[in-house]
Amino acid sequence: MALGLPSVLPGSQPSIGELIRAGQPTFSFEFFPPKTPAGEQLLWQAIRELEPLRPSFVSITYGAGGTTRDTTVDLTERIATETTLLPMAHLTAVDHSVAELRNVIGRLAGAGVRNVLAVRGDPPGDPTGEWVAHPQGVHYAEDLVRLVRESGDFSVGVAAFPYKHPRSPDIATDTRYFIRKCRAGADFAITQMVFDADDYLRLRDRVAAAGCDTPILPGVMPVTKLATIERSEQLSGAPFPPALAAQFAQVADDADAVRRLGIDQANQLCQRLIDEGVPGLHFITMNRSTATREVWLNVAAGTRA
Repeated sequence: MALGLPSVLPGSQPSIGELIRAGQPTFSFEFFPPKTPAGEQLLWQAIRELEPLRPSFVSITYGAGGTTRDTTVDLTERIATETTLLPMAHLTAVDHSVAELRNVIGRLAGAGVRNVLAVRGDPPGDPTGEWVAHPQGVHYAEDLVRLVRESGDFSVGVAAFPYKHPRSPDIATDTRYFIRKCRAGADFAITQMVFDADDYLRLRDRVAAAGCDTPILPGVMPVTKLATIERSEQLSGAPFPPALAAQFAQVADDADAVRRLGIDQANQLCQRLIDEGVPGLHFITMNRSTATREVWLNVAAGTRA
């Protein structure tokens, strides 16, 4: 089974939704906008080291409250024009009026970017705090999806939560909200980071059982440091799998052993997901290339075996 980017016409920006539905699993990398010159250097090093792997696309995140709005747009444009990579810009509704959102969407369109991940976003400062809509903004991710789709020829993705969104009262409600986002015009979805394949498969199955066929990509992040575990819980709002946490606890005093275990676990997770027929794998890189490259090459070798 081959993974990668199908051939596209020179100069064109393919639709990520179409790539995902093309039949072969995609693979993609996620980066975040740097805040310092040193961070920018690290990011571009990662981009250049991962570019030869020919990912199907890369995504650029968007800071809470729009704190990296201009950097996200600038970085997305630069990737589109200075690399061979297909970029997708994240867009959040937090602290933005509809007019401001239209401005960002227009800038992306002007840069030739036609792929957007539309998420409501977390409150600035405290991701677990109360979410308050901008008085001239939108209330829900499904409203943002409609706004993007109405603004031009965009392929739109949304977020999915294998455990459930932290603000959803239960899994059934979360599933209904997710399907509403899809029916508002989403072509595909990407999950928060997944560490247990069964969590992803339960999400996929309950969405399919509800009559929704939107393809869902699992988000994968190799654990190379114990701090990654705590960070993952903050970012996803989901508990780290206790059995897996216990394995890491056993080697907590050995940094090299932690990294080896993280790579091995990510390899196993990715292979299980591929075996289960996922439409693709989305690697959360934290702007570093080494672990992502190692896991991807292992997975790619396994698909050719």
